[in-house]
Formats: sequence, C-alpha cells, structure tokens
Amino acid sequence: MSQATAQKQGVLPETVPGGPWADWMVQKALPLWSCAGYDRTRHLYHERLTFDATPIAMPDLRLMVQARQIATFCRASLDGVFDASEEALSCLSEVQKRYWRSDDQPGWVFALGPEGRPSKTTRDLYAHAFILFAYAWAYRLSGDKTLLKVVNATIAEIESIFQAPSGGFLDAVPTPDKIRRQNPHMHLLEAYLVLFEVTADQFYMDKAQQLITLAQDKLICQRSGMLLEFFGPDWTPCEAFGSNAVEPGHLFEWSWLLGEAVRLNPAAAHNKDLRISATRLFATGTQYGIANDVVYDGITDNGTVTHTSTRIWPQTELIRLLACRNKPSAGNISNAVEINLLNAITRNFFASYAPDSLQGGWVDRRNGSGEATVDHMPASSLYHIYGAIREFFRPSRL
Repeated sequence: MSQATAQKQGVLPETVPGGPWADWMVQKALPLWSCAGYDRTRHLYHERLTFDATPIAMPDLRLMVQARQIATFCRASLDGVFDASEEALSCLSEVQKRYWRSDDQPGWVFALGPEGRPSKTTRDLYAHAFILFAYAWAYRLSGDKTLLKVVNATIAEIESIFQAPSGGFLDAVPTPDKIRRQNPHMHLLEAYLVLFEVTADQFYMDKAQQLITLAQDKLICQRSGMLLEFFGPDWTPCEAFGSNAVEPGHLFEWSWLLGEAVRLNPAAAHNKDLRISATRLFATGTQYGIANDVVYDGITDNGTVTHTSTRIWPQTELIRLLACRNKPSAGNISNAVEINLLNAITRNFFASYAPDSLQGGWVDRRNGSGEATVDHMPASSLYHIYGAIREFFRPSRL
C-alpha cells in the first residue's frame, strides 16, 4: 500500500510497513539493545550504554530493567518484527533464580550486585509490577504454564508484603517515607490487564478493577480531571489544590490504560465513566503539558508548568495514545488536530531524542533549553518506546 493510498483510506502514514517507526525500531533499536545491550555471559541485560554503545558497568542491576527488557523482546517476537526471544526467556530464567526469594524472604529483591548476589533487598512494588508484566508476555510467547505459577505466587506475595490501610499498597518495604505514590499502582494495573489479555482469567481483571476503582476514587482529582502523583497515608493529596505535582506523561499513560480496560472488558458497566476519565486526562495533558511539540516533565493540578525539562518516555506515551485514538479500525474518526500533533511529536522524537547518529539509541533527558543532560543511554527507555511503536505495527488492532 502506498503512503498516498493509506492516507486516502484514513490510515496514519506511520502505520505503513517500512515507515520511519518500523525502520528505526526493527533495523536499529532492537538489534542494538539485543546485542550491545545484552550480557551473554551473565544472561542479563545491561542497565546503560554509552552513546557509542559500550556497556557501562553498574553497581546494581535492577529487577525493573531486566523485566522491561524481557517483556519488550517477547512482545517484538510475538508481533513478528524481531526475534531475540531465546535471550529474553533465558534472562527470565536467570532472573527468577537470582531475584526471587534469593535472600530467603518472600518476594523479589530490588537489585543484584556485580557478583550476581542481591545488593539491595528492598521489596519494591514498582519492580514487582514489572516482573508480573514480563511473565505475562513470556507466557503468551512460550505457553509455559509453570510461569503462571510464579505469577500467582508473586501476586500472593504482593498482597502480603505491600498491603496498606486505606486501600492500595505501600510503595516499598521497608517503607522509605509515609508518602503514597500513584506510579507503582499504575504499572500494577498494566500488568494485571496484560495478564487478563494473555490468559482470559477473570481473576486478573478483578485485580485490575480494584486499581481502577482506586484511581477513580482517590488518584484522579475530580476538580481538575488530572491524576496526582503523591498522597498521604489515607490517600489525601499532599498539597492544597494548585500545588500538587502532576506528570503529563502519566496523564497520557493512564488515559491509555483506561482505554485498554475498556477494550479488554467491553461489557463492563462502568466503561462510560472510564471513557470520560480517559478523555479528560488526555485533554488536560495536551492543554497544559505540551509546548513546542514537546511534553514537559511536570505541571501542577491547576495547569501551572513546574518543570520545562523533558524526558523521552512522556513523548512516547503521547505518541501511543494519539496513535490509538486515531485508528479508524477502532471505530474512531480521525482528528486532524491530533494527527498533526502526532506527526509533530514524531518529527521531534527523531530530531531530538533518537538522532541518526545514535543508530537505535537515544537521548533520555533534555533541559528546558533543549540541551542533553545525560551522557549515557538507559535501557529502561526501550519499554516505553516499543510500547508506542508497536501500535504502528498493528494498524487493524481493535
């Protein structure tokens, strides 16, 4: 199909096979991170590469990074665009051996040291969410039902280790402070939605629904329609209205997740409310969190910009959401304003964050003046980038 034909039929140009997203991801990014980004001696992924793709030795290898890379390469294999699944599944086996209960306590340790033993034994909800996410995609890829046994044991441990009064979960154990954060709950929701998608087991959707209810009741400010970041132990916002931290990237991420909940559970009675919340999160994020085709790092709940610095991942969260919102196959009517924004964000992505010189790598952070503020490439960004780009591999997805 030519690009002109695709546009005539209402399909976004980026969905055409061989377009800029597919070329960059399949020909550059995935080969880079599956080769230079993978330690074949340890069967673990590197945390960081230099801008010339040299692995950087780190004192800790975090569980979260391993889980994100495993999930990404499993998804790429399932999507039929790149196969490094053997390494991903080998890494998962190594991760289970070295991170799960490896200090003889329930749950997953936070990080390993260079010698392969636990270096940080904190139990972190964010990391536990991502290991569930990785196991979900590994199960879809392999069909190995023993992986679901680990999933369900891990869920039981999450309920035991992190359960907190007033609903939701603690961020970590031992607890670093009294603040409750939305972010790990968001990724736990993501994991449960994927687990439901790959198993069709209502157990996981019920878990997801509990987190959606928490978001609707506590995390999303009814006055502004924005999702707040930080709360007290009883889920009261930490600051007075107008002073609470909001991350535009998370507004887009939650909007997409609520859309996923509707897609996966189309007969749910509350779907109208979820659609309204998802649309409002998108609207507030685009109204207050974007300038010059860049998503800012931070605003407040009344829309005041607090951080004009930018990171790569909020750009990709908006890209994914715009791609999904404008897929005719999903019953959507293409919105010219949104398509123009998508194209502008895409151009800026390749110009500012993923230049040709890095050959599949990226600049993760820039300050408000547009200057790079990092001297390395973090592996953890690949999860966000692939999550956005895979939407262009699947133009007919409902």
